[in-house]
Amino acid sequence: MKAVASLRYGVIFKKAFCDVEVFTAFVKDVLGIDLCIDKVETEKSFTPPIGNVDSRFDLYAEDTVNRIIVDIQHRFYEDHYDRFLHYHCAALLEQATNAKNYRPALKVFTIVVLTSNNAHKSAISTIYFDPVDHLTGKPLGEIPHKVLYLSPKHVTEQIPAPYYEWLSAIKDSLDEQVDEATYHHPAVLKALNLISRDNLTPQDRARMKEEYALETTVYKKGLREGEEKGRMQEKLAIAKALKAQGMSLEAIAEITGLDMQSLENLA
Repeated sequence: MKAVASLRYGVIFKKAFCDVEVFTAFVKDVLGIDLCIDKVETEKSFTPPIGNVDSRFDLYAEDTVNRIIVDIQHRFYEDHYDRFLHYHCAALLEQATNAKNYRPALKVFTIVVLTSNNAHKSAISTIYFDPVDHLTGKPLGEIPHKVLYLSPKHVTEQIPAPYYEWLSAIKDSLDEQVDEATYHHPAVLKALNLISRDNLTPQDRARMKEEYALETTVYKKGLREGEEKGRMQEKLAIAKALKAQGMSLEAIAEITGLDMQSLENLA
């Protein structure tokens, strides 16, 4: 077994996947694209920002044909799918600002890696932008752009082989121990070596601690908000029952602690 840093952390994911060899191999296996690049940018944003939101990409690379965006996210948010669709569209719109027409010079592909669970338990899901003929169900081949969502925690042996070793390795890293003998892909092995505990810098360790502290704070806040919402719903249910029995709003307010406005709005 090999001790590694978890790929749930943005700093660690970037450490592994900003390596050109790892990045291009990953893109080749999940998108079938042969990238020709000499660098992978991290924390990429456009100047000036597109629209009113300053979209920032974890990993970004482009050659003369393709623009590839890879984002890592551990915490699942309600707007998860919409959020990265917005990022993708920003990368499309940035090209249109300097183009003669609306067809961008670069194909845009966004890969989102979610290291926590998702409600759909889907290991691979895709947004295709290409129009589909209504009668034949066949794509027209006009728009190549797409967004790919990957969820390593839901990997199964039924997913396509090119994805399997990558998603399995990411999932395997989450408990900070990997069995190297399980993996054979040279780029996957290189990625695991890059995040080996022995290869972490003091800066890597500091960023991991910062991410963990922020995640813990957000998680605890969510728990508190959930508990408060639950208590409020319980009070409203009691108030509604008491009101149905004919009790005055003043008496209900004294019992439940709810304000008069909340009680007057009860159905």
